[in-house]
Amino acid sequence: MTEAFYEPSGEGLFLPTRHTAGPWTPDAQHFGPPSALLVRALEEVEAPHASQLARVTIEILGPAPLKELSVRARVERPGRSVEWLEAELSHGERIVGRASAWRIATSDTTAVATAEGPALPSPEGLPTSNWPEGWHGGYLDAVEWRRVSGALDEPGPATVWGRQRVALVGGEKPSPLQRLFVLADSGNGISNFLDPREWWFINSELTVHLRRPPLGEWIGVDAATLVGPNGIGTATTTLHDASGPLASGAQALLVRPRQAG
Repeated sequence: MTEAFYEPSGEGLFLPTRHTAGPWTPDAQHFGPPSALLVRALEEVEAPHASQLARVTIEILGPAPLKELSVRARVERPGRSVEWLEAELSHGERIVGRASAWRIATSDTTAVATAEGPALPSPEGLPTSNWPEGWHGGYLDAVEWRRVSGALDEPGPATVWGRQRVALVGGEKPSPLQRLFVLADSGNGISNFLDPREWWFINSELTVHLRRPPLGEWIGVDAATLVGPNGIGTATTTLHDASGPLASGAQALLVRPRQAG
């Protein structure tokens, strides 16, 4: 694969390719690539000093169609040490996604940095993993998946490595955080325990807290899903690079039988 998730089509405009198509329906995007596109916009907001995105929340306001999207970002509340940023992703007049982020001024805390935790086994040599029957390709095929524990096509918690096979935007090399967010929205799918042919378990948002950007192309996702008695669930993830865990993510889930609409 040599294509990208998006091709630029003008200032702040992007045309999705087939690689963005989601598992539930080929007519709507998996929200990993849109999340990364929103993060790309946040990263382009000029900063007055060295800083880093510390927390990003993606609100999914509706299906993202495989049609031209516009994205814009701004500083909503400036500050010398902490800033509040927002970004919007739209199709025409309809906003399909919104991101909010805290950007914090960086400093040297190496001397007091806590241990990151154990690193995952290297993805090299690990087996590939298949997704559940009934899910569509597109995004799922545009990422290389390697199984650490559990299995994507078996129910329950799982840990996998993922590496995108295509660029985020044509002609660009994705940034470390863009690579992270392409994968971070997959926690609920990775840790699914319900038959996707019979159940919806769709996230309405994604929140990621970051300690540092990832290094390298591979992103590790250690995910688990819990479901309550009233149709609401939570998927939680620990996100890794080769050095160890670097961020934590969570998704609020709508859970219901597919025949319920």
